[in-house]
Amino acid sequence: MGRAFEVRKNAMAKTAAAKTKVNSKYGKEIYVVAKNGGPDPETNLSLRRLIDKAKKDQVPAHVIDKAVEKAAGGAGEDYAAARYEGYGPANCMVIVDCLTDNPNRTIKDVRLPFTKTDSKIGSPGCVAHMFDHLAILGFDGDDDEAVLEALMMADVDVTDVEVEDGKVSVFAPHTEYYKAKTALTEAFEGINFEVDEITFVPQTHIEITDADDIANFEKFMGMLEDCDDVQNIYHNAIVKN
Repeated sequence: MGRAFEVRKNAMAKTAAAKTKVNSKYGKEIYVVAKNGGPDPETNLSLRRLIDKAKKDQVPAHVIDKAVEKAAGGAGEDYAAARYEGYGPANCMVIVDCLTDNPNRTIKDVRLPFTKTDSKIGSPGCVAHMFDHLAILGFDGDDDEAVLEALMMADVDVTDVEVEDGKVSVFAPHTEYYKAKTALTEAFEGINFEVDEITFVPQTHIEITDADDIANFEKFMGMLEDCDDVQNIYHNAIVKN
């Protein structure tokens, strides 16, 4: 399978938790983005992207509205972004993004899964340089040349366009997200984005095939996903059962 397939598959590993936890994580992130950039999605493009993503993931409207209203009112917790990096089971590379109102609690909670699975939490930047921070847009299609032409006509800085199994995947620097999405929406009427992400894409992958390593990796991911402050998990592991 090509890189586009692996990216889509790995995206499924990001904080795949119970629905109530997903709603809670979206609520926290929407609140922070609205508080920092303003509660109007027409002027706060990051908020607009996040709300669109939340709706696609079937987050109830009342969860979204409550988070925006809370931010507009100026009340609530004071969250800060925190990023932790390291090496997980089978020496896979891991980035853990959090939102926290208590950094001491968060680092303790994040360190525990590393400790319990014989993994190693590292210093800032120890693995991030091995990931590309990209916008990824995926949709039905088979004409990569037409897609590339539309993006170039709109002066979008495109990293790559791939076609696989009737699906087009567009990769662009994360700063080009809105420009790329607008260009594609205007060029292709009725386009439906099945993949709509700003994410970290690993430059290399590591296959985990040993049964013990697989069990350890699943334990590691499960413990991280259970951390209330964890928002997103990125890794370069491909589990081969």
